[in-house]
Amino acid sequence: MTDNIIKLTAAQTAEKIASGELTAVEVTEAHLARIDAVDEKVHAFLHVDREGALAQARAVDEKRARGEKLGPLAGVPLALKDIFTTEGVPTTVGSKILEGWIPPYDATLTKRLKAADVVILGKTNMDEFAMGSSTENSAYGPTGNPWDLTKIPGGSGGGSSAALASFQAPLAIGTDTGGSIRQPAAVTGTVGVKPTYGAVSRYGMVAFSSSLDQGGPCARTVLDAALLHEVIAGHDPMDSTSVDAPVPPVVEAARNGSVAGMRVGVVKQFRGEGYQAGVIQRFDESVELLKELGAEIVELDCPSFDLALSAYYLIAPSECSSNLARFDGLRYGLRTGDDGSHSAEEVTSLTREAGFGPEVKRRIMLGTYALSSGYYDAYYGSAQKVRTLITRDFEKAFEQVDVIVSPTTPTTAFAIGERADDPMAMYLADLCTIPTNLAGNAAMSLPCGLAPEDNLPVGLQIIAPAMQDDRLYKVGAAVEAAFVEKWGHPLLEEAPSL
Repeated sequence: MTDNIIKLTAAQTAEKIASGELTAVEVTEAHLARIDAVDEKVHAFLHVDREGALAQARAVDEKRARGEKLGPLAGVPLALKDIFTTEGVPTTVGSKILEGWIPPYDATLTKRLKAADVVILGKTNMDEFAMGSSTENSAYGPTGNPWDLTKIPGGSGGGSSAALASFQAPLAIGTDTGGSIRQPAAVTGTVGVKPTYGAVSRYGMVAFSSSLDQGGPCARTVLDAALLHEVIAGHDPMDSTSVDAPVPPVVEAARNGSVAGMRVGVVKQFRGEGYQAGVIQRFDESVELLKELGAEIVELDCPSFDLALSAYYLIAPSECSSNLARFDGLRYGLRTGDDGSHSAEEVTSLTREAGFGPEVKRRIMLGTYALSSGYYDAYYGSAQKVRTLITRDFEKAFEQVDVIVSPTTPTTAFAIGERADDPMAMYLADLCTIPTNLAGNAAMSLPCGLAPEDNLPVGLQIIAPAMQDDRLYKVGAAVEAAFVEKWGHPLLEEAPSL
């Protein structure tokens, strides 16, 4: 029975709860049992809120018994990235500096999940302060990829993607600063969406790089991601960067997927040296599939995309050096050296030395240098100019096409530890995803098969203009349906064994 429940999609689960075929408590207990069975190996969760999840599930069952109308995801379990504040539940951001911190309030996204009666199972593992592409930078140890536990599950949201791929939850939430929703989705055979910047509130989301960070939905199917997207998106007056506009009709688009008559762009900069042969093979097959489905393929040249990685690794560290200044050991979280013999400045220094990991320190130092007197214009200022060029390249591209497609990542999942001592090799994992964050567009990754050389998942990235998020779901649903018909779902049909 448990296996039958955990293999359901979120949409199927919600339907069975609404009809009374299953109770929300039964569904929650099945997923908690799965967590008990496999998470010791996977390490997707940092905290499992067993009592809280069961209480939320009981509340859903009581509502149904009273005949109250349930939302489209009522009673469906979800794994929440440990970067969103959750009242009464630890929020660590994968860092020792916030170990044991219990927030006194909910993030807007958390509130919206609760209001929709989504059952939050717990908080998932992540690279510390969302800085990384492998979840190896977590202060609490790495997460394994359920396809091969010796491989990375992507980052920074590797806990969320691993929870989906190991059937510990049918839905998850991630955040995407340079690819941290899409890259984990690609390497675990799941679906991940970076909505338009400002479409999902950042209030209560611990900041890494404020002009780039974006929360978004993670799921095993395109429709499930759309249903979750609709729950969490929308204007929030608590977030000054929140877009005050209607949420695009993403669920309708996911239910009516089609690419017939659409112009689909392929950017020449998104292939070449460093791309795994199997990734390119699956991408080329995806482009051919789009043609078969009635799309017109348009070749695009976006020269500034070659500069995106360099610009990102000046802008993001600069903003992180500013945002992380608040973690000083004086207000909340870890405090080291407060024994009466050290000044406030010394306590801050000792706390930050003990609480921050190597990658966080690396980025703070890089960002502080880039913002320092005499270097601001040469580094941060120049990077912002490149960002403008990238945005213009996207604008020109979207004059010619409706969406752009590319591989999500240049390679499949690499081995844990393989790039730990080579930051540049690690950063290259986000080569295809970073331009979208710099421009603020919407993007999705969905499975497009397995690479023949290692039998690991490959992701197809779809990019749409800002506030045209529904195009992602329209194209994604069409591609997903065609893949399932032709080859079967790479996760649901060939699920890795734990």
